[in-house]
Amino acid sequence: MDRNENSPGNTGEHAEAENGQFPIKMHIFGVGDHDAVRASCYAGFIVPPMQGQTEILWSGAVFALLSALLFGASTPFAKLLLGEGIDPQLLAGVLYLGSGFGLAGAILLRRGFGNPSSEASLHPADLLWLLLVIVSGGVAGPLLLMFGLQQTPASTAALLLNLEGLATMLIAWFVFRENVDRRILAGAAAIVAGALVLSWRGGPTPVGWGSLLIAGACLCWGIDNNVTRKLSSADPVQIAVVKGVAAGAVNLAMAIYRGVAVPSETVVAIAGLIGFLGYGVSLVLFVLALRHVGSARTAAYFSTAPIFGAALAILMLGEPVTLQLCLAAVLMFCGVYLHLSEHHEHRHVHEPLDHEHLHFHDAHHRHAHGPNDPPGEPHSHRHKHAPLVHSHPHFPDLHHRHRHR
Repeated sequence: MDRNENSPGNTGEHAEAENGQFPIKMHIFGVGDHDAVRASCYAGFIVPPMQGQTEILWSGAVFALLSALLFGASTPFAKLLLGEGIDPQLLAGVLYLGSGFGLAGAILLRRGFGNPSSEASLHPADLLWLLLVIVSGGVAGPLLLMFGLQQTPASTAALLLNLEGLATMLIAWFVFRENVDRRILAGAAAIVAGALVLSWRGGPTPVGWGSLLIAGACLCWGIDNNVTRKLSSADPVQIAVVKGVAAGAVNLAMAIYRGVAVPSETVVAIAGLIGFLGYGVSLVLFVLALRHVGSARTAAYFSTAPIFGAALAILMLGEPVTLQLCLAAVLMFCGVYLHLSEHHEHRHVHEPLDHEHLHFHDAHHRHAHGPNDPPGEPHSHRHKHAPLVHSHPHFPDLHHRHRHR
């Protein structure tokens, strides 16, 4: 769409509506939030703005890969802390609390400088979804993992943890009906295969109660990832704060109840910093990716986290570069390429929609403003979408979660 037309996003004024609606060209190629990368960069990451389908795809891919990078990088650091004798569940609690309190501090800092977030806040209607996110991803998942690790060899556990990405994609495809074609399926398979190759340590992988518990943890995280998509229109920092504090408090309380030794203040501070970056900022980026490209594609990109962790382990811990690592990297690169080269276009229907989220006045946002709506762009306020039928390249973002035949 040509932004030189009389659009509010271009002039700062609101174009007059025709019959209560703004005219929209049916041959639109530019879709989604205009300059979506800039609009969603709450955490301060700067990515050059892009247009149309490329803009939406690359913004979602960049957010998901950055999220995977931060989470993957946290693994070798957490391994060093475990080597210091800290209890795994206590560490999980400190990591989550570090993410929650660290991001809460970032919110207060922004407000102190007079620069509050423009994102939509969580609403009472979101509480049920948020509770399910906390219970499934912050409590049940870690708890099942702890019990499973007690009965499962580390090599088997490493392989089983790759089921999280697979569970997320399967739930997205079969429960929430996200679009999948042969290219996306092949790309996801290549990425998951790369993760399996990377975590394979040889030997038998028996299926016992421990393995089933770890698989159950991955299922919980798959549910968590898909339910979080329901909240992705809200402020991702708020979501991460609530999840981090709640999940961290539960895990920490359980560890203390078990009577584990509390580490030194230095170790706790380091773990908190790792949690802030590897769990908190990573989750913010993950939610932004969900907003742009949906659960399945985000999970596929996020499944590259082990390769980032392995690369950092080579640099930090002097681990060798192996044929296994190279093969995994090639598989993951091929999978990411297949996703980045996706082109999905068909005639689709936008049903009437009333919601709130951060947006520019782009092809899907041609609403009139009231006197109390915020000025400037991007901004967030409750707005309505009129029915619309058109065809253009798109992804399962906030405005394209329609079913496919």
